Amino acid sequence: MPRIRKKRSPLSGITRFGVSLDERLLAKFDRLIGGKGYANRSEAIRDLIRESLVREQWELGDADAVGTLTLVYDHETRELEERLTELQHAHYQAIVSTLHVHLDPHHCLEVLVLRGKAALLKSIADKLIGTRGVKHGTFSATAEGKALG
Repeated sequence: MPRIRKKRSPLSGITRFGVSLDERLLAKFDRLIGGKGYANRSEAIRDLIRESLVREQWELGDADAVGTLTLVYDHETRELEERLTELQHAHYQAIVSTLHVHLDPHHCLEVLVLRGKAALLKSIADKLIGTRGVKHGTFSATAEGKALG
């Protein structure tokens, strides 16, 4: 574990610490976070830390997690809607909510909110995205709020 000199802030629960960076790296970081609308470096660093913790949680696979799955498909593909519905019903405990949108006369967008163990959610997403007839699918994973501090 790195040796960290901490300075306790008068604000409850906040710890200040120093970071040494190359000037060019810091300038690039400042441009990046400025473009993303961060008010200060602290907020950006907090988000980077949270992102790393979420990634680690998903790699472990056994932690409680949440995610969204977005699918685009042609509803006229033979038996596709039935297969998607069967897969969703097989995992009804992990599917918190669904949203179905008609994009045009042939294509649908479906968004699912998933909650459960990270490995299970990834497995469900892979099955649905891999279903023959699904034209595009993306899975966005995150941690439950309590895990983010």
